[in-house]
Amino acid sequence: MTTTDEQPTAESRGAASSRLYSYDLAPTKREGRRWGAYNVFTLWANDAHSLGNYTFAIGLFAIGLNVWGILVAFALASAFLFLLLNLSGYMGHKTGVPFPVMSRIAFGIKGAQIPAAVRGLVAIAWFGIQTYLASSVLSTLLVAMFPSMQVLENQSVLGLSLLGWITFLALWVVQVVIVSYGMHVIRQYMAIAAPTTLITMCGLAIWLFIEAGGSMSLSTADPLTGGAMWLQVLEGAALWVVIYGTFVLNFCDFTRSAKSRRSIVRGNLVGIPVNMLFFAVIVVVLSGAQFELNGRVITSPTDIVQTIPNMFLLAAASIALIVLTIAVNLLANFVAPIYTLVNLFPRQLNFRRAGIVSALIGLAILPWNLYNSPVVVNYFLGGLGALLGPLFGVIMADYWVLRRTRVNVPDLYTEDAQGEYHYRRGYNPKAVWAFVPAAAIAVVLALVPAFGAVSGFSWFIGALLGAAFYVVIGERKSEAHDVDGESIAVTSE
Repeated sequence: MTTTDEQPTAESRGAASSRLYSYDLAPTKREGRRWGAYNVFTLWANDAHSLGNYTFAIGLFAIGLNVWGILVAFALASAFLFLLLNLSGYMGHKTGVPFPVMSRIAFGIKGAQIPAAVRGLVAIAWFGIQTYLASSVLSTLLVAMFPSMQVLENQSVLGLSLLGWITFLALWVVQVVIVSYGMHVIRQYMAIAAPTTLITMCGLAIWLFIEAGGSMSLSTADPLTGGAMWLQVLEGAALWVVIYGTFVLNFCDFTRSAKSRRSIVRGNLVGIPVNMLFFAVIVVVLSGAQFELNGRVITSPTDIVQTIPNMFLLAAASIALIVLTIAVNLLANFVAPIYTLVNLFPRQLNFRRAGIVSALIGLAILPWNLYNSPVVVNYFLGGLGALLGPLFGVIMADYWVLRRTRVNVPDLYTEDAQGEYHYRRGYNPKAVWAFVPAAAIAVVLALVPAFGAVSGFSWFIGALLGAAFYVVIGERKSEAHDVDGESIAVTSE
């Protein structure tokens, strides 16, 4: 059974090192490029409507941002994301390689483990947390349908109730099974989950709007105004981009299978500006209608789902949220650590085995304890997240500014000391020197309370500093190499 859509190229297989090359790390061949605009769109149709994103967006209404402020924040964020994701996506389509291999271009064949490990650690932690959130929805649904199961909620093991263990493990197994069949099954799952999610969340917003008498509040009782409002709009937009900082970094894991650049642009256009503004409209309707109904500020869509009086509708809405959360997990939190592990152990692991290892780690960390600990979420995960901006800046500056999109793909898989990406013992010191100070500044801005006013912009600051430092200390001319008299540099289309 094949584990991915991708098929390896054979041009440089003879010179490739088994420590750097495997079936799953190989560049995508033309026949493996099956992702069209709709598939790219489903990435965002699923991911934008995650429970975590609704919680964040609804929080903007809760802190006093009015409906128009929320819409402006998402419009700004969508414009930034559309640009960043196209830059990242083009890299994947052009080279056909996954993120850990892409990182070798700037950081070296060994130094690439740095960005891959950071991205993988963040993803594994959130995989466990998202699975836990979905299991909580399933537990709530089961208790509503079968009240006698409440007794299982009163007994706990390692910080989680017995019912919680049952639902968590059930959803954990479902995700492992889906991933074990590879990227083509993930693509098919997303294609089904996306319309289900959109219809359900739209229906939920319409139902609540009708319940509120066809009206909604445009703000809370104490809305932000003037400069404070515009500062919150900008910070909200910046934080929304930060949420997608993981995806922006490893978008090439998906676009390596894109049919064309046009597919990426069209999928991003509908999936980012259009879909995210649609998401914002749903958020303001949910928040405003609920506040109009009883003056209550909700914190999550699950707060509304639990109030649905009809059991059939309650079950449908809950299942849709679970399907959605699984889709988000597969996209944002499963694929990245799989490629990271395959990159670390290409001889021992393939896509399926790496997926099982990632899932086991996500279970072993007891993610419900992480989620319930503000210190862990804010400092550990927040600190790791702050590193993503500088990594993005270094990688983008190397590819777009210094190399001008020219990449020697076969040299990404060779340990030859003369290889273009061998640098110094496999590490590019210039990339490390650019990353370290930019990362240190980004982490300080993100976590130190004294810098709270700019903490929401830490990803942008880190990305700009990482790019600037790298351009200043790493400027060089990237040259194509010839093998057997033929150019093997990937050139612009």
